[in-house]
Amino acid sequence: MKKFTLLLLVALLAISCTSGKKSEKIQKEFDEIAQQVKQEFAPDRRVKTFEPSVEISGNDDRSLILKGSTTEAAAKEALLKALLEKNFQVLDSMAILPDPSLGDKTFGITAQSVINFRYGSGYSNESATQTLMGAPLRILEKRGGWIRAITPEGYIAWVTSGSIQPMNQSEFNDWTSAARLIITTHYTLFRESPSEESAVISDGVWGNIVRMDGTSGNYYKVILPNGKSAFLQMSHAQDFTKWTESRNPTAQNILATAKQFLGFPYMWGGTSIKAVDCSGFTKSVFFFNGVILERDASQQALTGEDVDISNGFENLLPGDLLFFGSKATEQKKERITHVGIHIASGEFIHSATSVRINSLIPDSANYYEGSNRLVRAKRLLTRVDQESDIISIKKHPWYFVN
Repeated sequence: MKKFTLLLLVALLAISCTSGKKSEKIQKEFDEIAQQVKQEFAPDRRVKTFEPSVEISGNDDRSLILKGSTTEAAAKEALLKALLEKNFQVLDSMAILPDPSLGDKTFGITAQSVINFRYGSGYSNESATQTLMGAPLRILEKRGGWIRAITPEGYIAWVTSGSIQPMNQSEFNDWTSAARLIITTHYTLFRESPSEESAVISDGVWGNIVRMDGTSGNYYKVILPNGKSAFLQMSHAQDFTKWTESRNPTAQNILATAKQFLGFPYMWGGTSIKAVDCSGFTKSVFFFNGVILERDASQQALTGEDVDISNGFENLLPGDLLFFGSKATEQKKERITHVGIHIASGEFIHSATSVRINSLIPDSANYYEGSNRLVRAKRLLTRVDQESDIISIKKHPWYFVN
């Protein structure tokens, strides 16, 4: 009896090992196909999502259940086609985002002064970007206490569910068509009543957008994105529509705004006055002058007009963006890792440890040691509303009901 039991265990282990090896082989084959599709249809996770997964269905290792999600219907179609060509039988359970389970709540408004987006649905994931209170969003899916959403510049990442106010299109249109205010001071506080002694409901920062609901003395009565009523000092805000119309993104205005960030700290993923990374700084500066840029330096470097810096800095104008990193070689592609805003005569302002002014000129007292990594310069101010990636807020379809 003992001998029989031992033989049975050995047989079961052999079957298990064989099955495990088959599963590993199928998973590897699937991963290779999925990676090829991803490279073709969704190579950049910042702007397109393609996250397929698979399970073997029953005892037939050629029968698969396709799961996961993607924003690209064409990518899913290409994946299914490739699997069928490899003689797989596929049960399709892969979601096209926005996830149908959301119903009509696929719109959203940033509900806190500044919210942090991450590349995955958990606090241990890398910081991706931030949005400010009142910023419009598109919701793609929910997972536990997290929401995957698209920011106004098209960045896709995850944020805690309580940071966003989900809406249907009617509710979203009501919000964007209502009278709104934008915070124009570095910091403020939303209070329960029109008094400095009143309890605080929320903090606020430069660029926050809220609904106007009346006045009381020298305070605005406002409605926050989460529906709460609050009071805000009038001197800390302007009418959002009038503010938008008054934006004039000249080099002088860009640099004046940039210098209001001097001394504020660097933070990876930051895009607010509380703290900014290098591209979050340029993005914020342009936003406060009414222009929405791409989120990252490598994305911003692909926009605007090229400025020739091959023989020095004479062609640079105030407001041009300077991009640093490593130039392309026969072995590797160009890599952009840093960005700053040119002031004049080789000086530029950027966020590195903190927002500061440095020079590209080696003999300067404020010489930037990373100047030897200067890759290219771009002029974006001449391309506002001429390129889809450099668009004024007043023409962005998410900020106003057309």
